[in-house]
Amino acid sequence: MHARAAAATTAALLGTGALVLPSTASAQAPADTAVVSASAAHKNPTVVAHRGASAYVPENTLAAIDKAARMGFRWVENDVQRTKDGVLVIVHDDSLKRTTNVEEVFPHRAPWKVKDFTAAEIAKLDAGSWFGEKYKGARVPTLTQYMNRVSRNHQSLVLEIKKPELYPGIERDTLRVLRKTGWLDRDHVKNKLVVQSFSADSIKKVHAQRPDIKTGFLGTPATADLPAYAKFADQINSTHTSISAGYVSAIHRLKGAHGKRLEIFTWTVDEAAAARRVAGFGVNGIITNKPDVVRRAIND
Repeated sequence: MHARAAAATTAALLGTGALVLPSTASAQAPADTAVVSASAAHKNPTVVAHRGASAYVPENTLAAIDKAARMGFRWVENDVQRTKDGVLVIVHDDSLKRTTNVEEVFPHRAPWKVKDFTAAEIAKLDAGSWFGEKYKGARVPTLTQYMNRVSRNHQSLVLEIKKPELYPGIERDTLRVLRKTGWLDRDHVKNKLVVQSFSADSIKKVHAQRPDIKTGFLGTPATADLPAYAKFADQINSTHTSISAGYVSAIHRLKGAHGKRLEIFTWTVDEAAAARRVAGFGVNGIITNKPDVVRRAIND
């Protein structure tokens, strides 16, 4: 996830496709002093390891989800993009520059966009040394490799379709890989998978193609717009600095796309005080680079 919350206007949700970024002020619900009822509060929000246990291991690598598994975390989050030759890979930025040695391996290919490289070229890159010498040689996994490892670890996944405007049809491609790796059977769809995006259009496409899949919209829509999002999303997943107890309550008063109470997973929470704060609001899940810190904080 990127530290910017995106939202679509009500008109977009009704089919115009025009997207806007709401200000935090316009999206903010009643003040934090709002009371969350006992029935609305979630005493044990799901803790999701953001890009794996990414405070401790290079993000979005297989090592990162392995680390989360060793720490005892069932849920992980990742970012999916597409290569020049149509292979889905796990990387956050639309450029390979920050988290690989692409500048050294391909010095004349600036700005090193994921979409401009083949899967074979990306497979040559070191995705670990930037984080620490210990992780030298870590690779950018394909989505297939990643799903197989999540399965091996008996983990569950919040999968983010990243920058879908750069990759027409990526929703269909993602669903194809999920199906081939066994992730679209009833058990996985019901209990182990959420697909999210900053793009309302992308989530609507996923919902249209596989209406059984749980979906999340990344952003903080204005309270008045929440019913429109609830038609195609099961979660509103907002940055923790943009929400209040009242906003969480407004989400919980609605039913999502599957007729169950609309949920909220909030991100990226790495401090104990922030974790206790959002847990007090009654959020359903907390996405964090430091899942151990969050777990201790909410257990305390």
